[in-house]
Amino acid sequence: MKNLFWISLVLFNLNLIQSQDIVIKDGSTQEAIAFATISFGNGKGTFADDEGSFRFTKELYKDVDSLFFSSIGYADLGIAVANLKSEVFLTLEADELETVIISAALTGKHKDRKQKEIGHDNYFDCWLPTVESEIAVKFDRYDGEPTQITQLKLPVVLEESQRSKKGKLRKFSTMFRVSFYDVQEDGSPSRKSLYPSKTFVINQTTEETYELDITELKINIPNNGIFASIQVLGYTDSQGKLIKAKKYREIKTRSGFEKVSTTYRPLLPFTKKIEGKNTWVRRIFFNDKTWQLFDLTYNPNSKLVRSGNDDYGMGAEFKVFYRGK
Repeated sequence: MKNLFWISLVLFNLNLIQSQDIVIKDGSTQEAIAFATISFGNGKGTFADDEGSFRFTKELYKDVDSLFFSSIGYADLGIAVANLKSEVFLTLEADELETVIISAALTGKHKDRKQKEIGHDNYFDCWLPTVESEIAVKFDRYDGEPTQITQLKLPVVLEESQRSKKGKLRKFSTMFRVSFYDVQEDGSPSRKSLYPSKTFVINQTTEETYELDITELKINIPNNGIFASIQVLGYTDSQGKLIKAKKYREIKTRSGFEKVSTTYRPLLPFTKKIEGKNTWVRRIFFNDKTWQLFDLTYNPNSKLVRSGNDDYGMGAEFKVFYRGK
């Protein structure tokens, strides 16, 4: 019995060593950095929760020897697993230390305007959300006038195969993040942005369009437009807290085990009804997070692109301040 006790104690301590919760903090303020990005250097990664915490365990990430931490406005940081501690501190990027965002509130008479979202219920023409991908849609000023975005309209699809034998949709709860990016000279989203972001949760009770109120963010559209992006962070628990779990699964193939990113619900319907190219995508853990126009140059084998469904039909509501009218 004594031997069993000591063996159990040793195994317990080994588990503590190999599994720990890491908190990512601002190196100056010591405050937690919510939803920071953690990359494993092998094309996969995860996100911290709203308290800057994520769980690292050697049992789940056997082939990971280094972690790379990043968040908007902070310098990227790489740490070897052997040197990992319970707290990780990020520093502000040098070229952003003096950045001050002045967002003057648009006041006066305005008119409410809408840009209709475009969705459908064919899940074969949908984007499959994973934590490694981000989708951005450009919005221009309405009628060229000073414009504030007050609501985003996000079309979604609840996949039929997720229904139980009784015909009811299986329960899920997925956290997404909406972020905003300036428009660069080449028409792409900027790599970094200090616009505020917002997280929200979608579950099986969501209608065909999720309406996200962003009035409090005071997002004023610049002269050359702005990008709004949508990105999945992972599943949540019943209290709406991000679950600390691996975001991919391992599939056995002839050449060994291959990591496949977890696909989250709901799906995002892409459409061919939008003129021109309006949707950009990027892989969070690949290609230096570079944005790419969603067309054949991004992926010539994409069924969505080849079928012409190369835009996400995100809609919006605006307050438009007509000058001199």
